[in-house]
Amino acid sequence: MGSLKEEMKTTGWAARDPSGLLSPYTFTLRNTGAEDVLLKVICCGICHTDLHQIKNDLGMSNYPMVPGHEVVGEVMEVGPEVTKFKVGDCVGVGCLVGCCGSCRPCKADVEQYCNKKIWSYNDVYTDGRPTQGGFAGSMVVHQKFVVKIPEGMSPEQVAPLLCAGVTVYSPLNHFGLKESGLRGGILGLGGVGHMGVLIAKAMGHHVTVISSSDKKKEEALDVLGADDYLVSSDVERMQELADSFDYIIDTVPVHHPLEPSLTLLKLDGKLILMGVINVPLQFVSPLLMIGRKTITGTFIGSMRETQEMLEFCKEKGVRSTIEVVKMDYVNTAMERLAKNDVRYRFVVDVIGSNLGNE
Repeated sequence: MGSLKEEMKTTGWAARDPSGLLSPYTFTLRNTGAEDVLLKVICCGICHTDLHQIKNDLGMSNYPMVPGHEVVGEVMEVGPEVTKFKVGDCVGVGCLVGCCGSCRPCKADVEQYCNKKIWSYNDVYTDGRPTQGGFAGSMVVHQKFVVKIPEGMSPEQVAPLLCAGVTVYSPLNHFGLKESGLRGGILGLGGVGHMGVLIAKAMGHHVTVISSSDKKKEEALDVLGADDYLVSSDVERMQELADSFDYIIDTVPVHHPLEPSLTLLKLDGKLILMGVINVPLQFVSPLLMIGRKTITGTFIGSMRETQEMLEFCKEKGVRSTIEVVKMDYVNTAMERLAKNDVRYRFVVDVIGSNLGNE
């Protein structure tokens, strides 16, 4: 693999323009430092964010872009000041690869809220080189942004935990919603929503999946183990369950009314927004005031929470529902993801794929 003192090249699959079409792309890994880890990528999950980024849906994409931020790999080399990892370790890398280290969020170990955070891809390192993600053979990452995968967990199962998993674990952790016996709702049953069901159930919660139709009822109850299923247009059941939820995790990524969820929350209940929506949402204020309810949101999770979440999922035997594909299928996978035609996360078998050369 070369030396950490030398620049190395690797091949990934990159988008060149807003068509989002991915194809082989060889690039130079960034300059390495004393606290850096060189890892060989084993697999990488596919997130809706990857789809938005490669198609420039947010208007901030830079090309060529190698996506992927649910990365599991094997440590090949470490810098002389790396203390957390050794060669051969199975490790994970999520959405971030850098932060300033000196602001209030960084000092509080919630670096995901740092204004100078560096994304795993479609961003720029401090040395000016573009960041590239996990749809590639290798990555160089500072040890702070690498987590140890607990022994016995399969890489493919772990990948979705590094974004979708920690995204739902973080608010439950931060808002003190980890105790058993709570009643929670999961609105939307996609990649994040299915992890919400699994993690909330592992915490001992009574979990209800809330959806606009009954299409996913059987999967929610029989496959994922949810306790109940609520169709939001069922007026009678909505009234029956009013004021009964401690929290609702809203994973819906498109504009939708908030009032139905607010009516379901009990006193001091929390509506936690997880979906990225770029148009204003609305609600009438009395729905908050008369129940001292909260509309809030959190953003992915910290490195500390990511490691905690992995240990929790290992202890509780949490297993995500995935479909493993090779890199030459990735464009088809992106098309299917755009249609929500996946249960519930694609994971690319990077090490088992022929990445090709540019």
